[in-house]
Amino acid sequence: MKQNTLKFLVASTLFTTACAPTASEKPHNYSELTVFTPPTYVCYKAPAPITIDGKMDAAEWDAIPWSSEFVDIEGDKQPKPTLQTRTKMTYTNEGMYFACLMEEPHVWGNITEHDAVIYHDNDFEIFLNPSNDTHNYLEYEINALGTDWDLYLSKPYRDAGHAILNNWEFAGMQKAVHIDGTLNNPSDTDKSWSVEVFIPWKSIYQVMRGKETPVNGEQLRVNFSRVQWTTEVKDGKYVKIPKPGKDKIAEYNWVWSPSGVINIHLPESWGFVQISDKVAGKATDTFVTNPDEAIKWLLRNLYYRQNQYRGANKAYATQLATLQPETLGEDAAIIETLQLHTTPSMYEISVVSPHTGKTWSIRQDGFVW
Repeated sequence: MKQNTLKFLVASTLFTTACAPTASEKPHNYSELTVFTPPTYVCYKAPAPITIDGKMDAAEWDAIPWSSEFVDIEGDKQPKPTLQTRTKMTYTNEGMYFACLMEEPHVWGNITEHDAVIYHDNDFEIFLNPSNDTHNYLEYEINALGTDWDLYLSKPYRDAGHAILNNWEFAGMQKAVHIDGTLNNPSDTDKSWSVEVFIPWKSIYQVMRGKETPVNGEQLRVNFSRVQWTTEVKDGKYVKIPKPGKDKIAEYNWVWSPSGVINIHLPESWGFVQISDKVAGKATDTFVTNPDEAIKWLLRNLYYRQNQYRGANKAYATQLATLQPETLGEDAAIIETLQLHTTPSMYEISVVSPHTGKTWSIRQDGFVW
């Protein structure tokens, strides 16, 4: 099934604008704007009961569409992954199901302790931001041994966010791994490993007070990551080595929705998953772009500019003109509705959506409401 994309603007390399700065604040060369296209996916009801055994049985999963293939986290800056990774999503009244199939000629894993740092092995990761505000999001990691790690993050690390690690769990979560080959056996060649995960709606929506289940057409922000280490066999064991042409050992980060930099904790870059009330294989829905997402992206770019300005001047800009919003590609009528309110250490920027009449705001820690 062909996946739709949403086109937005995101910061990348430096440029100089012709707009004159205000007399009271220093001029600044902000980052150039490039096109970014987060993937989309329509999540249908499960056509049959799903047994969590890691196997992605045909009767359970064949009618459910694949996601687009994973790419490098930096996008087109890096080559395409050498091994295919795809996911599927579906749901029931009780919760949401995730499945991932990963090509892999050598399946290995070492970590056996729950809530250890799983990405030190090859792993599969799920990221969920059901509130679509870039705060209060969830992370899940699992390796080929089935060892897992679940986290709650109050906000991204860049915004001084904190992760709750060992004291937080996905209540009611189920998971399983299936290996098409043999685990930790360098003497043969494997085909793949696959993961199935079930997370109850009550666990997904525990970050949203009063919310328990999704409604038709609702959109969640979701991303997936596959951490892949380059290895060689020494003394009958897999040992990490540098990537080809590199001196230091480092992992590959293959993701569903690239962020453009090696940092998965940018929830505004994650994909959109739209809940459909139709049963997979019985009918289809079209992903519906929410026009207010472009309005929120305008605020996000101003947040990026505030961070750049503060990095250079040790303080946030106090005047909108300093942030040069007219260069961000939106209509002048929308730009005119922007308002900036500041204190010595904080700010709030708001804008009125011409599509819905809603006023959207962003503050210095990136929270959008």
